[in-house]
Amino acid sequence: MLGSTSPTSPGTTTSPSESQSAPVVTVALLNASGTSSNSLTGATPLTVKATVLDASRKPVPNSVVSFATNNALATFSPTSGTALTDSNGVASVSMRAANLAAGGAGTVTASSTVGATTATGKASYAVSATTLTFGTFSASPASIQAYGSAVLSVDLMNGAGKYTDQPVNVSFGSACVTAGKATMSATAPTNNGTAQVVYRDKGCGNNDVVTVSADGVAKPVTAALTIAPPAAASIQFVQALPSDKSIVIKGEGGNGRTETAVLTFKIIDIFGNPLAGRQVNFSRVPADADIVLNKSTDTSDANGVIVTTVNSGTKPASFRILAALPAADIGGANISTLSDTVVVTTGVLDAISFSLSTNHFNVDGTIDSSPTNPAAIIQVMLADRFSNPVPDGTPIVFRTNLGAIGSSDRGGCITINGGCSVDFRVQEPRVLNPNAPPTPCNSGPGPDVMPDFPGPGVATICATTTDGMHSISRRIPLFLSGSIPVHTTLNGSLVSIVTPNDLGSIAVGTTKVFQLQINDINDNPMPQGTKVALGGLVSVAAGEILPGTVPNIAPHSSVGDINSGNVINGPQGSIHTFSVSNAAPSGCVGSSPASFYVVITTPGGTVTYIPFKLQVACK
Repeated sequence: MLGSTSPTSPGTTTSPSESQSAPVVTVALLNASGTSSNSLTGATPLTVKATVLDASRKPVPNSVVSFATNNALATFSPTSGTALTDSNGVASVSMRAANLAAGGAGTVTASSTVGATTATGKASYAVSATTLTFGTFSASPASIQAYGSAVLSVDLMNGAGKYTDQPVNVSFGSACVTAGKATMSATAPTNNGTAQVVYRDKGCGNNDVVTVSADGVAKPVTAALTIAPPAAASIQFVQALPSDKSIVIKGEGGNGRTETAVLTFKIIDIFGNPLAGRQVNFSRVPADADIVLNKSTDTSDANGVIVTTVNSGTKPASFRILAALPAADIGGANISTLSDTVVVTTGVLDAISFSLSTNHFNVDGTIDSSPTNPAAIIQVMLADRFSNPVPDGTPIVFRTNLGAIGSSDRGGCITINGGCSVDFRVQEPRVLNPNAPPTPCNSGPGPDVMPDFPGPGVATICATTTDGMHSISRRIPLFLSGSIPVHTTLNGSLVSIVTPNDLGSIAVGTTKVFQLQINDINDNPMPQGTKVALGGLVSVAAGEILPGTVPNIAPHSSVGDINSGNVINGPQGSIHTFSVSNAAPSGCVGSSPASFYVVITTPGGTVTYIPFKLQVACK
C-alpha cells in the first residue's frame, strides 16, 4: 500500500527505505472508519495521510506537503492539493472520485521539501463507478389550481439508501415550462440525498408531466401534475380595420376604399394573461343591420386573439359586433364585449359636396411670398352622397393662372378626414394670359367648364379630383391686389390723390359724414389688413372710421359674394365710413377753410394720402 523506496542523493526524492541520511515521506490511505483502504467510489471517499520524517527519522512539523494524482480519477479537498504537517509530521487531504462515473486505477503522490532535499511518497488506489438511481419522486400537492404552485421532491439512491456523500445536480423539465406557461428551476442540488424545486403555473391549462435526470443516473423518472385551466375573465375589443372604422357600401370599393372590416378581440383570464383555445361566438348589433358577418365563431390563438370579418350591404348603416363566450364553457356566466361602432357609407365623392375656400381673398399682389410664408391657404372639403367625409387618401390637383400653388413635392394634396389644403404664393406671372394654362375648369367637356375669371388682378384657382369614373373640378377666384388705391370713389366718382377733394361745408358744432370705396388700379380691393386713417387735420377733428382696416373681401357681383361663383362685376373694393367735425375758434365770423388727409397704408408699407378740404361756416 505504501510507495517503494530507493537510495537518493541530496536534492532528490526519497522514501522510507532510503539512506538514513535523507528525509522520507510515507503515504497512507484510510477510509471513513480510519481503516487502511485503497478502494475509492463516489460514495466512499478516502483520506490521504503523508508523514514527513527528517534524516534522523524525527517528525518534521509545519512542512508543506503537495499531493498529486490523475484528475480524471480523483480530486482533492482542499482543491489546492496542499496541506501543512502537524506536530507529528502528518499532513492529510480528502480524496474523492472525480465523478460518479469515474473508474480505473491511479497513484497518489505526496511531496515535501526538508532543508534542501525533496522527499516523495506514493500509494496506489482503485476507483469504482458509483451506481445511483432515483427513488421517490412526488409533487405536493399533486393537483393545483390555475397559477398555483407545488413542491417537487426526488430522492437520489445508492442501493437501498439515499446518496448523501456529496451534492448531485438534478435536472427538472416539463412541456409547460418549455412553452413558457410554467416556471421552475432547471437544476437543483441534492441536500441529504433529496432535490427539491418549486413548480409554479402560468396558465398551462393542462396536466403536465415533470421529468428529472442527473449525470450518473441511467434512468430518468417522471411525475404527473394536475393543473386546473384558468377561468376566463373578459373579452377585450382590440381594433377595427380600417382604423377609421368606415367602410363603403357594396360595389363602391376602390382606391382608398374597402367594403370589408376586420374586427379583432382578445380573451384574457383573471390574471390578465391571454387564453388560448377558447371558442367565441359573434353576432350583429343591431341584429337586422344590413351587413354580412363572414365568420360567426372563432377559436383564440396562443395570444388569446380571435378575429372576424364583416362585409357591407347595399345600404348605409352603423353597427357593432358582439363577441361572447358560450355560456356552457363558463358555467352560465355572461362574458362578452362589443366592438367600436363601424360605419357603412358610400365613400365616393359627391360633386355637390365639393367645397373650395381660402383664408385670404385679397392678398398683396405686389410683394412676392416666401417658401415658408404663403399669401393664402386654399382648402378643399369633400363628402360622399350621405354627407360623410370621403376616405383618407383622396388626391386633389390644383392649378392657377397667376402666382403659384402647391408644394415642391406635389401640385396638390391628399385628403385626411375629408379635407386638405395647399399654399398659394404671390409671384410671377402677375399678368393674365386668358385660359392659360389649360385646366379641367377652363377646357374640355362638362357643364362646369367655363373661361377663367376675367379682369386683371384676379387669379383663377382650379381644383380637380375624381369620383372613380369622372373628373370633378371646382374653381375659386383670388385677388392679387395693388398697393395704390388710385380708383377710390366718393359717391361713385373718382377722387384725386393729388388735388384736394372738396367736401363742401359744415356748420360750427356739426359733423360731416362721407363714404369712400377704396379700389386699387383694377377696381379690386386693397390687400386684406390695409389700414385706413385720418391725418393732417386742420380746423377739423377726426371721428370714428368704420371699418378701420380693409377686410377679407370675396369676389362678388351686385347680388352678393360668390366665393366660387361665375360672375364678378362692378368695383370690388371695400367701403369705409368717415366723420369729421369742426374745430373753428369761438367768435368766428363768416367761414374758414379746413383740410385733412385719408391715409391708406398697406401691410407691405405703401402709404397713400388722399387730400380733402371743406369750409366751416361760423355763426
